Amino acid sequence: MLLTAPEKRHAIAGGAFSLAGIVFFIGLAIVTLLAAGIESADGNPLTDPYLLRVLRFTLLQATLSTLLSVALAIPVARALARQPRFPGRLWLIRLMAVPMGLPVLIGALGLLGIWGRQGVLNQLLTGLGLAQPVSIYGLTGILLAHVFFNLPLAARLMLAGLERVPAEYWLMAGGLGMRPASVFRFIEWPVLRGLIPGIAGLIFMLCATSFTLVLILGGGPAATTLEVAIYQALRFDFDPGRAVALSLLQIVVTAAILGAMALLPAPDDHGLTAGRAVRRIDGTVPAAKLADSTLLLLATLFIGLPLASVVVTGLKADLLRLVSQAIFLQAALTSLTIALAAGILAVLISFAIIRARAAIAAERRKAPGLGALAFALSGTSSLVLLVPPIVLATGWFLALRLFGDPARFAALLIVAINALMALPFVIRVIEPAHAVHRRRTERLAASLGLQGLARLRLVDWPGLRKPLFTALSFAMALSLGDLGAVALFGSDSLVTLPWLVYSKLGSYRTNDADGLAFILGLICLLLTVAGTAGQGRHEDEGRRNDR
Repeated sequence: MLLTAPEKRHAIAGGAFSLAGIVFFIGLAIVTLLAAGIESADGNPLTDPYLLRVLRFTLLQATLSTLLSVALAIPVARALARQPRFPGRLWLIRLMAVPMGLPVLIGALGLLGIWGRQGVLNQLLTGLGLAQPVSIYGLTGILLAHVFFNLPLAARLMLAGLERVPAEYWLMAGGLGMRPASVFRFIEWPVLRGLIPGIAGLIFMLCATSFTLVLILGGGPAATTLEVAIYQALRFDFDPGRAVALSLLQIVVTAAILGAMALLPAPDDHGLTAGRAVRRIDGTVPAAKLADSTLLLLATLFIGLPLASVVVTGLKADLLRLVSQAIFLQAALTSLTIALAAGILAVLISFAIIRARAAIAAERRKAPGLGALAFALSGTSSLVLLVPPIVLATGWFLALRLFGDPARFAALLIVAINALMALPFVIRVIEPAHAVHRRRTERLAASLGLQGLARLRLVDWPGLRKPLFTALSFAMALSLGDLGAVALFGSDSLVTLPWLVYSKLGSYRTNDADGLAFILGLICLLLTVAGTAGQGRHEDEGRRNDR
């Protein structure tokens, strides 16, 4: 990286300052929890029946959700890989990306529209004369919701792995006349076996830290996870001692999961290939085509029906009345302000960390502290994932009680927490683009003597504007749909769109909740589309220029 000595110092200082801010924000929350836990300790928390019950259910639902998501994703991924010309295949793959970018609250409402007591499925079952319809509340509903969100993620990751299998493998399989069972055993399973541990670890992490889905579908004390129990301990019972014990337990669980994920082996390389076009013959058999088509149709219905329910029920609501209400305008303005502030903060911190990493990597003679700083910067994403939002909010809630009502600082805390939660995703968007931009422009900028603001205005901003806006839009969409931090601090003076939807749902005004959820989903979708607008066109132009 051809930077002048002052530019390197500024880049490294910016990264160090950002890292210090993250460590301070997370560390203060953890220290406060530890201090409050020691102060309020009145026994061994490991012998508290309530804590043990909540921990047991958290691990149980996460384990079952992971097993179901992975087990069901395997046949879906295989069917997509075996049928490259399946009608609507591209749209099904795109449909699978929707739950991953959808606010969890909206997905939960969509599932209620299909599987709820008054949902389409239960109405159909009642019409057929069944006395006991399907109940979406409790463990069953939590598992169903987690599979809805995580099956598409697992299937897409598995499909990517299967599509990287060299064409020579399929050519040999066809020449040997291998049956589908043998193809799975000798070709597909070795690939999936290397991917499944990482996928399962990621899904387990997501399910163990699930908050919104369990809050809506939990169905009472018997189906409560650690994060929901923390929320209930502070919001309803105002029992800081129990909230602290639950928060520390959540940190231990999260750290154990992250540690286990770090020990998982990386997927093996599938071998060399001549780059031939992949031609699979195991999916051309009529029986295989029928089975795959049926499976993909069921997957489409499972994912698509709740999304369609959100649209249909949302359009049935009186949208004009909802958007003209003062409470909606207040919530929308608050949500957009928080999302914009959190997005900008996440982008600035990410950019500072990425520049610092690049500057340290370019140093030929590293000072003793630079290696440690580089290691710490690379572990920023793991540090952020270590403490879930509700635990961060709990720590800061207890810390700010010393200065009066913590609600006065609620907006600033929500901005900071949302920015931190978006940080791993923002870094993943910006870092590859920054590396490519640096390789393309650093020599030219150095030869022209461009430094500081001049380089930023003439070189860096035009080249990085697109990925920066993409990262900003993703961070804003994540912040807009978040219910974790605001659930603890939400009040009449601080109302966001997700909190407004949840409030309407809690007061049984489901029609208004459906309409507001539709509007929230539409805003998040527009943000995502705006962030990726023109991306395909620029990629096509780049490929044409490379030729």
